[in-house]
Amino acid sequence: MLRAVVLAILCCVHAASGGTHSLRYFYTGVSEGTEFPEFTIVGLVDDVQHMHYNSVTKKVRPTQDWMERSEGPEYWKRETLTAVGEQQNFKVNIGIAMQRFNQTGGVHTVQRMYGCELDDDGTKRGFKQDGYDGKDFISFDTDTLTWTAPVMQAVITKHKWDANRARNQQQKAYLETECIEWLQKYVQYGRETLERRVPPAVTLLQRKARGSADTEVLCHVTGFFPRAVEVTWVRDGRDQLEEGVQSGEVLPNQDGTFQLRKILTVSSEEQRGHSYSCQVDHASFKERQNYIWDPNMRSSDGGPPIGIIAGVIVGVLALIAAIIGVVIWKKRQGGAQKADYSKAPSKEGSDTSSDTAP
Repeated sequence: MLRAVVLAILCCVHAASGGTHSLRYFYTGVSEGTEFPEFTIVGLVDDVQHMHYNSVTKKVRPTQDWMERSEGPEYWKRETLTAVGEQQNFKVNIGIAMQRFNQTGGVHTVQRMYGCELDDDGTKRGFKQDGYDGKDFISFDTDTLTWTAPVMQAVITKHKWDANRARNQQQKAYLETECIEWLQKYVQYGRETLERRVPPAVTLLQRKARGSADTEVLCHVTGFFPRAVEVTWVRDGRDQLEEGVQSGEVLPNQDGTFQLRKILTVSSEEQRGHSYSCQVDHASFKERQNYIWDPNMRSSDGGPPIGIIAGVIVGVLALIAAIIGVVIWKKRQGGAQKADYSKAPSKEGSDTSSDTAP
């Protein structure tokens, strides 16, 4: 179960669009008896990890040179003290959640995601959500100052938190004001890194589809920064294709860049009289780039299937995600773009960090 939750990070983190800065934090508590730390915090500015805490080291540490240079020892001590307190809260929350779901054993996870976004036009958004075992548990609506409980076991929590109007007003103020101030500060710290433009490398690979005479063509786009990218399969240079296209998610590379893959399945009939190309648009390009598929190119039939190659990539990235402690759940609300993540431990104080499930 934990492996499935870890994999969720690879397919569910939505990047902020161009012209938007974001501050996101991920808290994860894991029940005892696994090889994973019982509690982790990971913070990201514009999809770049800038801090980390886990229950093994019991220290909040910078993961970027620009964070280490910009904040002194007292800052990290304060963050650590708050993180240690959060660790205890999450341990209690796991026990409460297990009681709510009538569970007596097994591996279970409690997650919190919260933070904020700031658009170039000044538009601000705050978000906060808790999850249990890879599914949504409760989330905060900053417009109505109320909580949404998508599962029956969270209704008790919703009623308790809805009743504390003053606390919810403090939550909103934190998410839409103080969080934004910290976001602006961190962006200033890391501007050189966060505003860099790294163009992607694009590779086309083909193989015969299993169980049919169709051809699978993989457009693998990797090594780009920032995260936002548009990859489209096009027929005859004008028709954007959706049918027959499998789209992966934007995944992180170890060097801080990102990758994305899209697979086109095309029959021999569809190949006749048509050309196919993978079009890539990224902030590092002056204009959209077009990569034409040559059906006569060497097939990858002699190597592992495309699906296996992708699986290996995801497996490696899942391991990386587990090590840094980034574990989130799959959002069930179709089309919901209100990202819900988490914020720096000590900045919000008890208003947000001391939430417990009862």
